Amino acid sequence: MTSEDAEPTTVRVAIDGGVAWVELNRPEVLNSFNETMLRELGALWARLRLDDEVRAVVVTGAGEKAFCTGYDRSGLDPADDPTDDPAADDESARLLKASSPFLRADVGDFLGPKSCGLWKPVIAAVNGIACGGAFYLLGEADIIIAADTATFFDPHTTFGMPAVFEPLHLLRRMPLGEVLRLTLLGSAERMSARRALEIGLVSEVVPGDQLRAAAAAVAGTIAALPPLAVQATLRAIWIGSEMAPGQALGVAHALVAAGTDPAALAAGQEAFRVGGRPKWRLR
Repeated sequence: MTSEDAEPTTVRVAIDGGVAWVELNRPEVLNSFNETMLRELGALWARLRLDDEVRAVVVTGAGEKAFCTGYDRSGLDPADDPTDDPAADDESARLLKASSPFLRADVGDFLGPKSCGLWKPVIAAVNGIACGGAFYLLGEADIIIAADTATFFDPHTTFGMPAVFEPLHLLRRMPLGEVLRLTLLGSAERMSARRALEIGLVSEVVPGDQLRAAAAAVAGTIAALPPLAVQATLRAIWIGSEMAPGQALGVAHALVAAGTDPAALAAGQEAFRVGGRPKWRLR
């Protein structure tokens, strides 16, 4: 077994019914990430990308206190010392510490599922504090569900650091004024789950003991659908969020063609004909 094949030590993974459950597993430091977790998450996203059994992903944090609190600065890697020799570290660490800002990788290159090519639906189940670097994960999640005790904030400015990547991710999901307030106030204010729901950052808020069931209901529903159609739909929506409307519409026909599986389409039409439409719930 190579180091790339070894079971991760900072992330727990279980696959059930087409859903990969990914748990950030460093509760002793509020699920903050270090270089090991970055490397393991990047490898995990790449592995799930090629696993046809996995049709949807749920990501959450271990314990009840935190989803993720960003970079683990309590155990700051010696590599942040400019005198450290990057040649002594693995490739991912060297990329994060490259001397030139034009060559240096960002933690989002490892944290973000879409940055790692995983174009399968990702549901984030936020079970507590989500701050700082957690927004890399939330920014690339497709659906966010939160426990009623979840809170959101970005501490960068409080500690003299610019917040750049995090608010850029949040601008996809939140009104400009809310991004500005959350980012500029740093650690002085936290956004509640209720407020996150009001502004559209999260789509559902549930009691903490119902969070897993709520995420399972969404992920399981998606996982039961034809995967090619789901993946093409996902691509279309993200392309639409990044391109001008006319540009996005220009690639729409290609996405329809690439995402249409004749067998799945025939099965869907037959289900419609015989009245096999699923039961629905009102949200």
